[in-house]
Amino acid sequence: MGQTVTRTFTVEGMHCASCGMLIDDALEDLDGVTSSATSLRAGQARVDLDPDRCTPDDVIAAIAEAGYTARLAPQ
Repeated sequence: MGQTVTRTFTVEGMHCASCGMLIDDALEDLDGVTSSATSLRAGQARVDLDPDRCTPDDVIAAIAEAGYTARLAPQ
């Protein structure tokens, strides 16, 4: 396993705390994601991932599959 990095994504379309839980569940099923924390208040998902196994595009696709829109936040 490679080194873990943290990436922050802006997430749109969340309306309640359950939305964040759905996103976290979807992300934690991705190979290479070690943890995620989604905040309704901040409108962001903070994701710890192994960049050798999971790309930001993989994260964005998983969030989209869960029904939300996401983009990589500026570093």
